[in-house]
Amino acid sequence: MAKFPHILILGGTTEASALARALAERSVMATLSLAGRTEHPAAQPLPVRIGGFGGVTGLAQYLRDAGITHLVDATHPFAAQMSAHAIAAAREAAVPLIALTRPAWSPQPGDRWTSVADIPAAVAALAGPARRVMLALGRMHVAAFAAQPQHHYLLRFVDAPTEPPPLPHHSLIVDRGPFTATDDERLMRDHAIDLVIAKNAGGTGAVAKLIAARALGLPVLMIDRPALPPRREVHAIADALHWLLHPVDLGV
Repeated sequence: MAKFPHILILGGTTEASALARALAERSVMATLSLAGRTEHPAAQPLPVRIGGFGGVTGLAQYLRDAGITHLVDATHPFAAQMSAHAIAAAREAAVPLIALTRPAWSPQPGDRWTSVADIPAAVAALAGPARRVMLALGRMHVAAFAAQPQHHYLLRFVDAPTEPPPLPHHSLIVDRGPFTATDDERLMRDHAIDLVIAKNAGGTGAVAKLIAARALGLPVLMIDRPALPPRREVHAIADALHWLLHPVDLGV
């Protein structure tokens, strides 16, 4: 391992921010990269880079030019393109990579889940009579659901959109988590929700809606995680730190 590591964290998640804090507390040289989708990102204890890299070639060039010794992919589990680019760029630049990712959720007693492969499959599953749907996917995929305009959609965004969502029937809440199960249960009751659509993001930060749906006996349409090439993965900050700061190979 390099005596003086220089770590690049691909972030945008609570795990990325927690790792950034842990590295800053240890005075480890590191940079946090954000895609720039959030209008007012939280303050960070490390230098922050905002924006894309220009694909695999651009990221590999950045790794070389910046003297990066270790790459941490702590992006959202559904940021499949960025994760695939990170794997390829790390290989091209000969920089070791680890993914700090949340363990996926699994159904618990009382859950009423139906799993689908991706966003198009979720849209297709909504064919049928009008329902009141909590679309717990953020703002990126909202437009796809315009193909099922008969439903009333409850949307919750971190930032106010610059244009109205392209859904004829919707309610929009602008709020930043974390949210509690009690709050989400109240929200679902207030909006008479009868179906929740969610991505299997995993972790604890966004699980409140699933606990609320379970308490109310509501069905959940759960979108599976995208497949990725093999990579070294850990779920805990301590394990990521151990790999970054000690000469150990945790395996793929």
